[in-house]
Amino acid sequence: LFSAVDAQTATRWHLTEINDRNIDFAWTYTAAHPATKHEYFITKNGWNPNEPLARASFDSAPFCYVDGGNVLPISGAKHSCVIPNDKSGQHVILGIWTVGDTDAAFYNVVDVNVLAEAALPGGWNHVGNITPASTLLPGDKVKARAFTANGESPSHSVEIGIASADAGKPEKWSFALAEQINKSQKLVRAGVRDDAGNIVPIEGENKLYAQKDSGVTRYEVQLNMQEDAAARLMVASLQPEYVLDKGQAKVDFGVIANRTMNIEATLFDQNNKSVGSTAVQMDSGTTMQSIDIRSIPGTHTLTLVGTTLDGRTTRQDNRTVNVTGEGGAHEYDFEFPNNIGEYTAGTTVLQPKTGNVYECKPFPYSGYCKQYSPAANGYEPGVGAHWHMAWDQK
Repeated sequence: LFSAVDAQTATRWHLTEINDRNIDFAWTYTAAHPATKHEYFITKNGWNPNEPLARASFDSAPFCYVDGGNVLPISGAKHSCVIPNDKSGQHVILGIWTVGDTDAAFYNVVDVNVLAEAALPGGWNHVGNITPASTLLPGDKVKARAFTANGESPSHSVEIGIASADAGKPEKWSFALAEQINKSQKLVRAGVRDDAGNIVPIEGENKLYAQKDSGVTRYEVQLNMQEDAAARLMVASLQPEYVLDKGQAKVDFGVIANRTMNIEATLFDQNNKSVGSTAVQMDSGTTMQSIDIRSIPGTHTLTLVGTTLDGRTTRQDNRTVNVTGEGGAHEYDFEFPNNIGEYTAGTTVLQPKTGNVYECKPFPYSGYCKQYSPAANGYEPGVGAHWHMAWDQK
């Protein structure tokens, strides 16, 4: 009867991640029986998750015991337990509810991935890390935000400011924040355990620990970075006009930046529709960029947006671009295969694989226009083996 449930592999069941060894179990009771006890067992260290689950897979003694008093239990009541410090990684937890008015017992299991670190001596529980990843500048701030079961805890949150370039080095501000936490908090500590068992800050990654009485369950480190006011970005040069040949042209232009940036340049037509774009990372200085466009003659707008690599600063420059020459097969309703469910007789699409525009044939052939998948593309415009049955090239 239960063979399907007993079947066990390392990937068969969903694993619930456990990030805190202090855990609450709750039962929903569908039958009214008094409870003599609730017991919670966990699989043995070294158990094989690819063997069928058996009672022998579990420790013989429960890691958590709750006396039921031989009274009716309350649905949803929580049993507060602690996952043993020597348990980590993939395990199965077995819960047993023994009833008082029969010889029966009820069983339930949950597959878990124990990620929580073992509690340190003295009741210190790991609740987060100060990871020195970004270089900060004078005027920036970094804050360790504490959270309890009820939300953010301002009284356990700590913030420091960056006063100099040296203080903004990742290892420096990590140390300074950990030091400030230890100075201002009694139930929270930051650092690493030394040979004497003390938690002391280091110039590197510091761990955050909290006593259970603090209520703190986790920390998040927030970087409040000031904008780089000296950062500059602009379009340096444009041609007087860009001439279309059958609706296509290459728009080349210069860019000046005094910071290394990720830049994105987009050309919009008179209807604010993008007709071409490019995205690159450029070093400080002057570079030439280009955009291949498909459009019609008229006034266009070049929008240049750049963001510094640290993400703290964004700059933008817009320029008017004069596009002349010969318009081509530029008008289309969709870019294939976007919105394929809306294709009907007369629908025009741009096929990016060929650069051409195609029009869906009238009924009864229009039904073929919607028939497409990457594995069955016989009617794909300009590409499929039978595309002529569904489409006309414009």
